[in-house]
Amino acid sequence: MPSYIRPGFLIARVANPILRRVPRAPALIVRGRRSGRSLTVPMGEPFDFGGRRYLVSGRGETHWVRNLRSAGRGAFRLHGATCEFRATEVSGAEHDRIVDAYRRKLGHAVDAYFEQIPAPGGHPVFRMDPIPDEPLAGAQGARP
Repeated sequence: MPSYIRPGFLIARVANPILRRVPRAPALIVRGRRSGRSLTVPMGEPFDFGGRRYLVSGRGETHWVRNLRSAGRGAFRLHGATCEFRATEVSGAEHDRIVDAYRRKLGHAVDAYFEQIPAPGGHPVFRMDPIPDEPLAGAQGARP
């Protein structure tokens, strides 16, 4: 059973490089755990649940998950605006509730990921706690 589902060639080599440069495309901005550089990772919008925002990794232990876990914070670009946040990894019953709600909301769009990684624990979840007006160290151009 895989712990990480790699994106296909078209996503990794064509779509993502284009979307990184589109200012209105949703993207996570996070410091690389090895390079220390600011990385822009195109992805879907954060998942809203119980009045809070979360990043859920349908593809498992991806590079963005490992980078965010290491950095502990990041920024999210959505509709042309960038908001910084502290990343808190969620575990236990709260994690399972969020993953279940995520699967119900996104349905068939994420079913293939959960067939390959069936355990809810294989899909990391981060709560996005806003950081008010503090620049993300090392991120250039992260603010609108």
